[in-house]
Amino acid sequence: MKVFTTGQVAKICKVAPRTVSKWFDSGRLKGYRIPGSQDRRIPRESLIKFLKEHGMPLGELEDETTAKVLIVAQDQVLIENLKKELPPERSFKVAVASSGFDAGIQAESFRPDCIVVDFSIGRTEALQICQHVRRNSEFSDVILIALLPDDGSAMSFDRSSINETFKKPFDAHLLAERIRTLVGAKKELV
Repeated sequence: MKVFTTGQVAKICKVAPRTVSKWFDSGRLKGYRIPGSQDRRIPRESLIKFLKEHGMPLGELEDETTAKVLIVAQDQVLIENLKKELPPERSFKVAVASSGFDAGIQAESFRPDCIVVDFSIGRTEALQICQHVRRNSEFSDVILIALLPDDGSAMSFDRSSINETFKKPFDAHLLAERIRTLVGAKKELV
C-alpha cells in the first residue's frame, strides 16, 4: 500500500502543506499518524477517494488510476455503447479514431493502455494497426482487442499480436469488464 506525506499530498493537490493538515485534522482526508510523532500519512486510496469526492484533478495519480482506451471504429452505435460502459466515474478515459492514420496520431498523444480495433473498418487496415502497435516498442505492453465481424466469412490471420477477440454482436458490458480486468492487472484502478 502506497502512502503519502502531507507535503507530497500538498504537491499533488497544488496547495500548502498546512491545508492538507487541516483536511486531515478535520477528518475529511483519511489517514493515520506515525506513533510517537505528529507526522501524518495518507494512503493512496484515501487520497484518490478524497480528490474524486471533491472534484479535484488527480494530477500525477491520473496515469496510474485511469485506464485509457482508444477505440478504432466507424460504427457510431458501437462507439456510443462502449463509451457508456467505460465512463470516467469507473476510471476510464476514452478516445476515438476512425482510421489507421487517425489511430496512429491518437496513440502517440493519448498513450492508451488498451486499443480496441473494429475489423469492420477493413481487415487490411485493422491488421496494419495491430502490427504497427506491436512493432513499436513504446506500445509493447498495450492491450489489443479485435472486434471481428460476424458475417459468416472465416477470418484467418496471425492472432499472436492480439490479446483478445470478440465476435460482433457482443455484450459491451462484458467487453468493458474484460478491459478493466486486463488493464487492472498492470495498473491500480480505483
